[in-house]
Amino acid sequence: MAEPLNLLVIVSDEHRKDAMGCAGHPIVKTPNLDALAARGTMFEAAYTPSPMCVPTRAALATGNWIHRTGHWDSATPYAGQPRSWMHDLRDAGREVVSIGKLHFRSSEDDNGFSQEILPMHVVGGVGWAVGLLRKNPPTYDAAAELAADVGVGSSSYTEYDRAITAAAETWLADPARQEQPWAAFVSLVSPHYPLTCPEEWSTFYDPDDMDLPVGYGLGLPDHAELRNIGGFFNYDAYFDEQKMRAAKAAYYGLTSFMDDCVGRVLAALESSGQAKNTVILYVSDHGDMMGDQGFWTKQVMYEASAGVPMIAAGPGIPAGHRVSTCTSLTDIAATAREVCGLAARADLPGVSLRAISTAPDDPERAGFSEYHDGGSRTGTFMLRWGRWKYVHYVGEASQLFDLDSDPQELVDLAKHALDDPEIRAALLEGEHRLRLICDPEAVNTRAFADQRRRIAELGGEEACRNSYVFNHTPTPQEGSAL
Repeated sequence: MAEPLNLLVIVSDEHRKDAMGCAGHPIVKTPNLDALAARGTMFEAAYTPSPMCVPTRAALATGNWIHRTGHWDSATPYAGQPRSWMHDLRDAGREVVSIGKLHFRSSEDDNGFSQEILPMHVVGGVGWAVGLLRKNPPTYDAAAELAADVGVGSSSYTEYDRAITAAAETWLADPARQEQPWAAFVSLVSPHYPLTCPEEWSTFYDPDDMDLPVGYGLGLPDHAELRNIGGFFNYDAYFDEQKMRAAKAAYYGLTSFMDDCVGRVLAALESSGQAKNTVILYVSDHGDMMGDQGFWTKQVMYEASAGVPMIAAGPGIPAGHRVSTCTSLTDIAATAREVCGLAARADLPGVSLRAISTAPDDPERAGFSEYHDGGSRTGTFMLRWGRWKYVHYVGEASQLFDLDSDPQELVDLAKHALDDPEIRAALLEGEHRLRLICDPEAVNTRAFADQRRRIAELGGEEACRNSYVFNHTPTPQEGSAL
């Protein structure tokens, strides 16, 4: 009988998919992720269910799309329902531990873990309620903090990551890990802003050597909803070229710092003697635009925001392999069940990444993402299949990109639909594929209705404007009510 497998899921926060040496980046140094990719499989077309932390982490836990579970936004965090893959593994007798950031409602909820170590949950069990005010948004003054925090030194986030890493090392080294198969969810926060990089890692990158953002100096794209989102999250207004270069250097430095944390966790696994029977997954919850197209952080459907890095290694996963089939963070739930010997759930969209890694590439499998959170005036939906990316905005013009000929997504082909039958066909195919997943208009209506109820629960619009305003979640060490 085969030896039971362990599962180690390592999650970073806001790591864009191209910012790795193994992804071909000419500057970023990620030796540990590169080594993991060399002995495993890279999924080159992986996507987040939503380019925002809280809804994505709910989707990662449940293995389901956010329009099905109703975790629309940063003030509707996961609270133990629907059942998570962690519940399923734990209830089957497996030890299931989290170490680090969760961004669920609270540890008082049964989130499915046997133990939560150093958990970061949403502020006050509520989260970022300003994002609920999509029809009547306030000025987002906290946007100025992103540029103001750029610099060299420690931050609460890098110190938290050091603590998470040390806790993971201790947990893996404990002889108790040898007594029964386990699953561990190790969740770091770097390279998420604040863009303050520890000095050791800042020396890797000279701001003068930084690459300019895609479309630098061209302003926001000519699209009503994108200009609306860029107007709310007006981070770019606080960056001149010097500050932008310093910010990119800090982001890359934080990425290398995060890579070192990952390396320490993987070294602890190796030292424990359990690497040979452990399936390892590395992902991030979403990317970061870093000035591309005039945007910073996430919230939009460009590859730098909606795309995520995804690497798998271990038993049953080919070494030195790359997969072009679209994958999703919702596939992690299916992978966890399969690795740990549980039956697949037909009611969920995910497929085990071990199965995808050994199958022929499938250009027909679609990547999907949606956004219903702060700064948006309407629901946004993304479909990616083969060379095409289709972005649907309820009540606004759709977008279409050919990622083969235009990987930087500078040419919106939807503007040329009248002149080209191939473009018209791709737009129709994109909408058809979207409607097989959901009715975007009905989903949009339901999201706004649920958010109106949530605003009322929290005491109305003024309470949301004044009581839950911040730019990034405080760490447990900062004494926040988490």
